[in-house]
Amino acid sequence: MAAVKTHVRTTLNGEATEYLCEPNQSLLEVLRDVLFLTGTKEGCNDGNCGACTVNMDGRIVDSCLVLGVEAEGSDILTIEGVATPEGLHPIQQAFLENAALQCGICTPGFIVASKALLEKEPNPSEARVRHWLAGNLCRCTGYDKIVKAVVDAANTMGGKK
Repeated sequence: MAAVKTHVRTTLNGEATEYLCEPNQSLLEVLRDVLFLTGTKEGCNDGNCGACTVNMDGRIVDSCLVLGVEAEGSDILTIEGVATPEGLHPIQQAFLENAALQCGICTPGFIVASKALLEKEPNPSEARVRHWLAGNLCRCTGYDKIVKAVVDAANTMGGKK
């Protein structure tokens, strides 16, 4: 017998979005397998790596730990919503300029989390950046380039959201 699906209405990357999902499907599964937004990556699938980080109602969350049905009425930002038609967001540009990425699995989560930090704290210290990003793991680049990219983006943005 097929599982009953739930109709969910949400705002995704600034657009009203509706989808059907099973009660036990994670938001990560919905994003990737139902909505075909594959920028959000699956790393550990148990909330320890941050590769699947999205911004949900102004909070960063591991989408592997949120059920798709919990997104009802929420405002969600994924990596696909960070850039604009005008170009890359300063945090994305800073990641490129600082070579703060290699394999790319962790990068979307770091960028979404970093953007959220800069929206809350336009000029964070290096220590604050490291603390904020502690839930995101990288096995390729090390963290110095990532932290430098966030600090550089903050400087470029000059305190602007």
